[in-house]
Amino acid sequence: MTPPAPANDDTPGGTPGPRHGPQSRTVEPGPGSGAATPEPPGSAAAKARRPWSARRVPAGLLALVVLGGAGILLYDIAAVRADRPAMAWRRTVADDLATRPLDDPWTTAVAAVAVAVGLWLLLLALTPGLRALLPMRREADPAAPGPVRAALAREAAALYLRDQALEVPGVQSVRVRVGRRKASVRARSHFRDLDDVHTDLDTALAGAVGELGLAKPPVLSVRVARPPRKKR
Repeated sequence: MTPPAPANDDTPGGTPGPRHGPQSRTVEPGPGSGAATPEPPGSAAAKARRPWSARRVPAGLLALVVLGGAGILLYDIAAVRADRPAMAWRRTVADDLATRPLDDPWTTAVAAVAVAVGLWLLLLALTPGLRALLPMRREADPAAPGPVRAALAREAAALYLRDQALEVPGVQSVRVRVGRRKASVRARSHFRDLDDVHTDLDTALAGAVGELGLAKPPVLSVRVARPPRKKR
């Protein structure tokens, strides 16, 4: 939960503005807001990608499972070649597969699970992972052997945007969620007109998004509402 910010009421005795319903709008960083503009294709920022996860632990566990299964199966085949009886589980599975029809519900369910697991493994292999990181612009340094690759955690970006939003007069509390393509901001204003607070939030957050230095700045979705009335 976001802790409420100190009251920003700079005018003692000021009366709250008119009560309106929640207002929302989408803000795209513009050239005059201090935010980063979309980079042209082929630029260093446009080529920035999310870093690939090492995935050492999942790969090691999967390798151990495959190695164990292959070793047991190889041992059983070697035992059969040496005129020894096959393992009971393999005889049971072979007899069951030979007598069970293909339209059996259990056969269909096991096949569907195997296909789902295979597709999931393919998805993990073809995607970089690390979805909690946002790639930053790659700036070429003449003194460095190559461009520096950096990424920013989504939680850190959300915390920075929340701090910038709390500095806007009239904002009492803010909740920020930063995704790969969209940053959702939900603010509550306890004084000032909602339209004025909305406009100041748009300006402040658009500049804050540009200061993050992200390769693909997220689109802002800002929503401002009055805090709920306390029940007496």
